[in-house]
Amino acid sequence: MTDWLEIVRGDAPLVVSFPHTGTALIPRVSGRLISPWLARKDADWWVERLYDFAPDLGATTVRTAMSRTIIDVNRDPSGASLYPGQATTGLCPTTTFDGEPLYRRAEPDEAEIARRRVDYFEPYHAALQGEIARLRARHGKVVLYEAHSIRSEIPRLFEGKLPNFNIGTNSNASCDPALTAAVEAACDASPFSRVTNGRFKGGWTTRRYGRPGDGVHAIQMELACRGYMDEPPGLLTSRAWPTDYSEDRAAPMRAVLTQVLNACLDFARS
Repeated sequence: MTDWLEIVRGDAPLVVSFPHTGTALIPRVSGRLISPWLARKDADWWVERLYDFAPDLGATTVRTAMSRTIIDVNRDPSGASLYPGQATTGLCPTTTFDGEPLYRRAEPDEAEIARRRVDYFEPYHAALQGEIARLRARHGKVVLYEAHSIRSEIPRLFEGKLPNFNIGTNSNASCDPALTAAVEAACDASPFSRVTNGRFKGGWTTRRYGRPGDGVHAIQMELACRGYMDEPPGLLTSRAWPTDYSEDRAAPMRAVLTQVLNACLDFARS
């Protein structure tokens, strides 16, 4: 563990990545932001708590505590869009998902973006690569599970309301179809809605590490926040968002996610 990078090692053939749960900012950036709340607005709220059972299953977890506003470790480091033609945010975002500006002055230039890559992006991915390699040396197959969440309705990014479970496999390229089917089955046995390779097909991490032929199977799970926390209607404010984490509210979703991770483990051990 460092002051921003957290690794919990397990011996099971499963790595759970938390790229967007961080809220930490850095002093040289904070003073240029419009507000800390806007900078943290699009975090994957409470997802690390939602999955805090993962180490008990033997999974390895890798998490950055750094806010995605500092750098988004699930974006292509070249700056290329993962979803050409659709609204999204970049490697070092300058707007929120809703299009609100994040900086009052001095948006990051190429030199600053390069520094952030060296300081935060590259160490995060070095940690992921190291843990995958460690487990791949012990197991025939390893699953990399990308844990995410997003608000259910963001008109700038997608129409309508997202299903509860949004599974991404880079259009079936990042993992064996048997893993996809196992995760789908765990979701479909629940009262929650599900789609596979819909609006979210998997970010850079899923696309980069998913190499089924080499025994590494990557899958992304994007949860609609309403499945485990209250989402206030209308325009969000700092007083209304994020809502508090509730064990009771999250319990049904945690139960399904436990089945999902167990399905990943069963696949990897098969």
